[in-house]
Amino acid sequence: MKISIISSPHKWILVLSISLLSVSACKKEDKRLPEETYPSKIVQEWINFDLRLLRANPAILNNFVMMQHWAYSSIALYEATLTGRSGYQTLAGQLDQMPAIPPTTAGLTYHQPTIANAVLAAMKRHYYFNIPAADKISTDSLEAANNTRYQNEINAETFQRSVDYGKAVAQLVYDWSKTDGSLTAHPAYILPVGPGQWEKTPTGFLGPQNPFWGNNRPLMAGCVTASALPLPPAFSTDPTSGFFAMAKDVYDKSQVLTPGQIEQVIFWRDVPGGGHAHWLSIFSQVLNKEGNAAMLDKAVLVYVKMGITQNDARISCWKSKYTYTVLRPITYIRSVMGLPTWNAVITTPNHPEYPSAHSTFSSAAAGVLNGEFGGNYSFTDHTYDFLGLPARNYNSFNAAVIDAGDSRVYGGLHYAFSIAAGNVQGNAIADYLNNKIKFKK
Repeated sequence: MKISIISSPHKWILVLSISLLSVSACKKEDKRLPEETYPSKIVQEWINFDLRLLRANPAILNNFVMMQHWAYSSIALYEATLTGRSGYQTLAGQLDQMPAIPPTTAGLTYHQPTIANAVLAAMKRHYYFNIPAADKISTDSLEAANNTRYQNEINAETFQRSVDYGKAVAQLVYDWSKTDGSLTAHPAYILPVGPGQWEKTPTGFLGPQNPFWGNNRPLMAGCVTASALPLPPAFSTDPTSGFFAMAKDVYDKSQVLTPGQIEQVIFWRDVPGGGHAHWLSIFSQVLNKEGNAAMLDKAVLVYVKMGITQNDARISCWKSKYTYTVLRPITYIRSVMGLPTWNAVITTPNHPEYPSAHSTFSSAAAGVLNGEFGGNYSFTDHTYDFLGLPARNYNSFNAAVIDAGDSRVYGGLHYAFSIAAGNVQGNAIADYLNNKIKFKK
């Protein structure tokens, strides 16, 4: 069989053109949007999924697990999606002992939503490793559904490169998170003794919750010292003392609670889900209210600022609680005021009184949200619609903080001075972030 070789230069050009067209036809068109126009949908989807998991698994995914997941996942998300963008800078060298994050490869394209999907799915598996099998399948399904959507927007090379990068950053940040002290073995905690010291409280009389958490490494070096609180009011059993008056205030309020106040107590009880999750829910609702104005970079930035401050507010709060070990109102009212059958509206948490944890991390969250969305941002909080609880309207994030704090006094959990101290501490953490950590160049 004789093969003819076409020597005409015009025919060679024709053959080359056909070949190039064939290659182009096999490669999917890249439909990436300009980076600044990506919507916040991917972040909001994973936040809402997180909230569902927390509500379904309250015994496994407690406040401490959830808060660490939020903090480190948001850092990984920020580093993977924003630091390669003009105007943003890495948190490595700013957060305590944070490792350097390898940058994306110059000259190659990446898809921010695909990276975000990979990061958030990977971190979910790291932190929520012991959730039921059905919830693990749901995690896989959400990741896969998003990946399917993105594979229709970008070519295979960009997609896989983005997935690999997101997973690599997630692993690096997770490995760093394991060195913060939360996995350190501690000796048995010895309960304090003496007048005014914290005691196990009814009805469960449970042991102290994570008494050494305040020794963990914060994300912002120096923030625990910067947010340290003064001594609480001096303990006294004297009916003319200020401490007695504070306890009597809790008791007196408990005797005249209105249906609206009881509703307020139940709303801020934050069961199931936890107090950190309540503010995560508020953030998700803000993103929903912002709609098309909520871009991915804005969502990631607020998410990480809140994650950092929630983590460090918890550490600082726990340092104070187990330094001062102040007894709870239920102990004082029953033993000192001679009312042994008195009960709080809801169960008192199993950790010392001062300061209020709810107030500490609520003020920290509001401090971030005020800076990003304004101090007079009105919203309706639908966090507990799924329980049939009425939504609550607020004309500012600080109004929600006040509502949360008041609820803990009405509920019989805290003295008013612990609410005030928590607000001071949470605000100090938010201020520390604003003064010390730089996200933009």
